[in-house]
Amino acid sequence: MTLTKPSTPALRAGTSVIDLFALVRDGLHAVEVCLRQSAPEQHEALTAATEHLLASGGKRLRPAISLLAGSIFQADFNQLVSVASAIEMLHTATLVHDDLVDGALLRRGIPTLNAQWSPGATVLTGDYLFARAADFAAQADSVRVMSIFARTLMVLVNGEINQMFNSRGVANRADYYKRIYSKTASVFEAACEAAAVVGRASENEIAALAKYGREIGSAFQIVDDILDFTGAEQHIGKPVGSDLKQGLVTLPAFYYLDQNPNDPDLSALLNGKMGDATLSTKVVEAIRNSSAIGTSLAEARDFAARGAAALNGVPASAFVDNLRAIADYVVSRDL
Repeated sequence: MTLTKPSTPALRAGTSVIDLFALVRDGLHAVEVCLRQSAPEQHEALTAATEHLLASGGKRLRPAISLLAGSIFQADFNQLVSVASAIEMLHTATLVHDDLVDGALLRRGIPTLNAQWSPGATVLTGDYLFARAADFAAQADSVRVMSIFARTLMVLVNGEINQMFNSRGVANRADYYKRIYSKTASVFEAACEAAAVVGRASENEIAALAKYGREIGSAFQIVDDILDFTGAEQHIGKPVGSDLKQGLVTLPAFYYLDQNPNDPDLSALLNGKMGDATLSTKVVEAIRNSSAIGTSLAEARDFAARGAAALNGVPASAFVDNLRAIADYVVSRDL
């Protein structure tokens, strides 16, 4: 079975994210079924944990763009669902380990796995989900897809290690861009690249879609970093300013530092007082109310625009129109 190109017109501004996924609704349903399937002899605790994680929110943006990207080339339905399922399960697995490493007890306002289980059980669950993701990727029956999956997993883990040992308390913009690629953009990139591979796209088309994913993934993470300062705690599901309070300097803080190089509070944080809750709260509030937020958003929009421009390298279709609309969505969500 293949996904066929409909004659749906381009989406108008203001279209909801649900509408953006309408063209691949059947594929997303198949992904959801795939993600919730239990492997043979899977322990009931793993089944419960997987269900908890999959039901805890998320719009399935990564599998949706994978399905849209592959549908441009009428990719085999089953192979494309395997790729999209692998991407979403990979993302889910990284959240399990990230929450444990960060000591996070809530995600999107819901208790994390490590808030309920021992560290050992949480690590093993994350490992199991990585293995499930690899199994889904293998079902695409493509060595190149498996290579993309393995490369992305290495980038994710290496990025987390760099963040743990080298990035906390470091005001280095080059380090920041590497960090958001490792953490987020690499997964968006893989979602599009692997989908184009199973769609048997040309090398130029594969590169164009990989760039689209990389650029909008970077835009997505920058917006997340903005929301860390501007979002309501009950909406973003974690304490406001949590990144800075944990020693991670993100783009709004960089722009604030550019505009206020002699700010004594931010200087004190960067010089070893990241654990000072009162000082951190004061700096977060200053950044929240500064022009650094608008400047960061403008940069996110630049990333999204480059991603949309990369789509000029693939055949025009309603699927491409939706990918362009998603580029707009990632920089307007929840703002």
